[in-house]
Amino acid sequence: MPETPFNTAFFPEPGIPEELAPGLRRLVAPNASAMTFRGTNTYLLGEAAIAVIDPGPDDAAHYDAILRAVGRAGRISHVLVTHSHVDHSPLAARLARAADAPVLALGDSFSQRSELMARLAARFDLGGGEGVDAGFRPDRTLADGEVVHGGEWQLEALATPGHFSNHLCFAWPGEQAVFSGDHVMGWATTLVSPPDGDLTAFMASLARMAARGDDRCYFPGHGAELADPLGMVAYLADHRRNRESQILAALDDGDATPLALAQRIYTEIPVELIPAAARNVFAHLVDLVERNLAVAVDDLSPTTAFRLIGR
Repeated sequence: MPETPFNTAFFPEPGIPEELAPGLRRLVAPNASAMTFRGTNTYLLGEAAIAVIDPGPDDAAHYDAILRAVGRAGRISHVLVTHSHVDHSPLAARLARAADAPVLALGDSFSQRSELMARLAARFDLGGGEGVDAGFRPDRTLADGEVVHGGEWQLEALATPGHFSNHLCFAWPGEQAVFSGDHVMGWATTLVSPPDGDLTAFMASLARMAARGDDRCYFPGHGAELADPLGMVAYLADHRRNRESQILAALDDGDATPLALAQRIYTEIPVELIPAAARNVFAHLVDLVERNLAVAVDDLSPTTAFRLIGR
């Protein structure tokens, strides 16, 4: 696999549906940014009874584009949400009301957090910036492994927390494909930022996707489809393990805070990005604490120093 396997050659026109496979179209929302790449991918699966996967931000132009793409020949039967960041879920309720269709997801924006992440969120402002859709509430929660049926399609819900606590992928068995949300994308590595991001969960979710073995294509929440999805899963896992090795090596020299570690490790990025890098380091440190490899010198927080256990 290439050292940097990312595909950034993706230049869709927002609002214009593109057919990706029989019965599958993609619409890209007009919300391009450094966090969302060219914009959020909204997928329309089916031709008569249509599943809308990740309706996207509450944007009037995108709403109209979805309804035009559905057209008179079809109807929206399900609105499926991979996770409730503001670039994926806010349009769900409006679209569902118009179509008289249910919104399906793993849960609301907060109930799926681990006990540790819930405690951290209650005590500290951890930063971040992707934006949580705090009011998101699905009409029906999906259990891990539950199958959703449409007339021409079926999807299996795969709980894949990590990037966000309520993250789902949707497997499309008929095509050996997965709608991977922001869990695995082809344009960049996946952000994992506590308390909504959880690196321990993210690594377990990557292992779960790797174990599936026969998926031939991922349709991600941003960017182009992945023709080598398992290769990207392996790359993301290796990337995180390499970063962990850097953090462990730095801690071997002495106790350090997430910020100090970021300043030492991320020597190649602009200084204004160091706070974001420190959040990434903190995600790794929380994971190391969970695995009994490190300990917070004081109460676990994003500003305390950390120490290797046994050092």
